[in-house]
Amino acid sequence: MTTTAAAAAVAICADTDLIPNYHNGIYYPDSDGEPLPDGFYQEPLFYQVAPVLRAYLEQFYDVLVSGDTFLYYEEGNPRRFVSPDCYITFGVGRDAVLPHNSYWTWHIGKAPDFILEIASISTAEKDLGEKALLYAALGVLEYWLYDASPDSRFYGAPLIFLLLQGDRYVPVPLETLPDGRVRGYSPTLGLYLYWDDGRLRFHDPVRDVWLPDLYDALEALTAAEDRAEAAVLDREAARAQAAAESQARVVAETRADFAEAGAASALARANAAEAQIAAEQAARAAAEAQIAAMAAELSRLRGHDDATTDTETP
Repeated sequence: MTTTAAAAAVAICADTDLIPNYHNGIYYPDSDGEPLPDGFYQEPLFYQVAPVLRAYLEQFYDVLVSGDTFLYYEEGNPRRFVSPDCYITFGVGRDAVLPHNSYWTWHIGKAPDFILEIASISTAEKDLGEKALLYAALGVLEYWLYDASPDSRFYGAPLIFLLLQGDRYVPVPLETLPDGRVRGYSPTLGLYLYWDDGRLRFHDPVRDVWLPDLYDALEALTAAEDRAEAAVLDREAARAQAAAESQARVVAETRADFAEAGAASALARANAAEAQIAAEQAARAAAEAQIAAMAAELSRLRGHDDATTDTETP
């Protein structure tokens, strides 16, 4: 909002507290219009932290989890603000910050309980110096610093845990595991923070679960796509096998039909041959009967002739 627009808004409404981002006539911007200081480097790291913690913690607690939003810590002075990469306040819901779209400590009633900064080339010095002093002065119970670089070139350590004792921070030793991972326990969150080869992971020891992040979601999506592709291949293979079996069955049935037709034809030929044999046998029997009859007739005729000859002899 420009200065002219802000002045017009104040003139329209005498009670400036009814205008978003105004308090006692003072305007508190909710954005500077600038991206993350080292956006291309910090952005993927940012999504490993605030969204992951928000999705998990809001299931169990009345809690505000935010990041890269303005946090004002001095009432009446809109220049006194900071924008942590991730901050968490228990006992406060998101409704408390929605009217102003930023965190006003005097409105919320306290500073965040937990803050985490992500190292980058342009922010590391402030994170380790003036921000640590500021967060301690505000009463932030835990201050964590996460360096994703393999050689910890920004903070000098992959993970740093500062715990508020009195009015100053005291470093809490972290554990380096045999596999090279570094971990520390946050009593405020009830979670272990793991630096795992540049990746920040969170583990709930009570529920014994790892908080899923974008990488887990991508791995699950890839696995689901692989399973779906395998299922499609299995289905196509099953269909091909069914088609082959159906074709084999048709071939077998065709062969059976041909075999049955051949058997019928052979039977017909056999029956015809038997009929022909029977006909030939009948014809031969008839011929033999005819020959016998002719022989008998011939014999009879010969006997008659003999008798006649004997009678006529003197």
